[in-house]
Amino acid sequence: MPAKYSHVKKRTTNPKKKAAATIQSGKDSNRHKKLPNHLDKTITNAMSAVSQLERAIAKIFLIRFEQDIARLFSTHIFCVALIHLPTFMMRCITVGGPSWVAYNADCEEIKDFFRSVVSMDLRQAGERVSTKSVLWSYTALREFALSNNVPVCRKRGLHSLRLLPHYDSLKVHMDSLEAMPHAAFTKPPHLGALTEGLEALEEACELKYGEKSPLRSTPPPGWDHQWRIKVRMGYERLSQTLWRVAREFDVSGYGCVLREKLTTKWCDCGCSTDHLGEVCEKTVREDEEGSGVRSGKQREWDGRGSGVLGWETEEEEDIWDIDLDFGGSDSEEGDGFGSEMTIAQMMEIRFIKAEREKEFGNAAFRRGEYQRAVKHYKAAHSIEPELPHYQLNLAAAHLKLSDWLEAEEACTKALGQHRSIKGYYRRSKARRMLGKLDDAVQDLRAALKIQPSNNEALDELLSILPPDDSSRLALSSSSLATSSSSTSPAPRNAGSLYDHLHLPKLKQPKQLPFARSSHDDRKIKVSSIPVSYDVPLMPTGKISTELKPKDLKSRTESFIFPSWEKYTVRLATG
Repeated sequence: MPAKYSHVKKRTTNPKKKAAATIQSGKDSNRHKKLPNHLDKTITNAMSAVSQLERAIAKIFLIRFEQDIARLFSTHIFCVALIHLPTFMMRCITVGGPSWVAYNADCEEIKDFFRSVVSMDLRQAGERVSTKSVLWSYTALREFALSNNVPVCRKRGLHSLRLLPHYDSLKVHMDSLEAMPHAAFTKPPHLGALTEGLEALEEACELKYGEKSPLRSTPPPGWDHQWRIKVRMGYERLSQTLWRVAREFDVSGYGCVLREKLTTKWCDCGCSTDHLGEVCEKTVREDEEGSGVRSGKQREWDGRGSGVLGWETEEEEDIWDIDLDFGGSDSEEGDGFGSEMTIAQMMEIRFIKAEREKEFGNAAFRRGEYQRAVKHYKAAHSIEPELPHYQLNLAAAHLKLSDWLEAEEACTKALGQHRSIKGYYRRSKARRMLGKLDDAVQDLRAALKIQPSNNEALDELLSILPPDDSSRLALSSSSLATSSSSTSPAPRNAGSLYDHLHLPKLKQPKQLPFARSSHDDRKIKVSSIPVSYDVPLMPTGKISTELKPKDLKSRTESFIFPSWEKYTVRLATG
């Protein structure tokens, strides 16, 4: 023993006694830490009940949010058909003649243009719908609470814990919402026909091409006595195409910020309605004091949330026509500019940043630098997660790298927003390489349902299915018409091919009451006009908090921003 410890008396210990003491000590420790069984069970049950309640409330808000997007965007599509389609049709008529739209309303060129603009409009769903939807759903939840004598604080609003005794009723309402058809875009039945749009279109045609036109003494070729019915049927078919394109998009892929809060953040902290009450209660009470009555019709669950059948939709405004000129929140990137910008400005900057990353990715893709392209496409999607084409580009890069799982995942994300032929086709290639042949066949059939004349999808499907000599010898995708026009006649053996592939038969368009002219065979090109933006040049290094956006230098850059206002229609060349 070292000298400095020599004064310590060394003790002999009994190993058995020491072990027994250790065991006894462990028993005492466990006995003190363990809670009584009945108390532990009570706490667990209480926490479970609160969690169930919060998740039920969040689910109600989420389903009603999706229904609100469906209703409000359906109203927007109706307004587009009423206001913007006549202008679009006039430009097509100028190039192709009065009957061109009637014969070509379902061509891929028109549908691709509609898809690009609808996609850009839907990326705004979160900013345009979420605030209204949350307020409407909170009001409905508040009406439910008041009708069940649940007190509501004037300052803090409705506290979710007070709704625990009424969980069963909440569950019934949640089940009724889940039993509803999935929210989809459809023409609101109460809004009627597009009479005003047709009248404006006919008036414009009369002034430009009719007999009373001050611009010409005689009508141009094709403008005979049937021009009105040609224009009317073209307008009807064009509006039908717009609705078909809109239904390719899924509301479940939009409103990501609110969706994340409802499914993760608010549920996990256990106080979703507390968050909402603090924000919404003041607005609800101000509305009540101003009108003297409660919002809604003073019944449980009165209010929005039932899609295009929601109450008071006759007076529904097109909220996509409202300028987003109110202030934004602080920027998540910490650059200090969020409070200085409007929502519209923030969305423009976000889109510009994402498009710049996409262009970098496209350049890398063309050079064969697929890993670099992946990084840029991922960056673009992280900046603007509600535009599906960034995920489609990402999938293409992963396919080049033979990253089949990543390609499948990227396509699935894109298809969650827009059911596109590119998404289904690229996912089918990834799934085929993963050995998921049944899923690959299902994707190809979905792609051909969107575009029946797509030869690549047909060839891919034929190569996957087991050979059948009796029907394969004379059948191939080359036997189909290459034109994507809705009125192009299908070849005689196309029906046999589609029967062999178990695909829906090609629908023949209804016969039009006027003859097809040579002008109706023209191909047109619809192009969005590039928009110029003053892009701020961000300084390198740490940014001073006193620096304002107006103090930054900027440069002008051009980007393609698909819209219903800025585009050209011309004859296709080549």
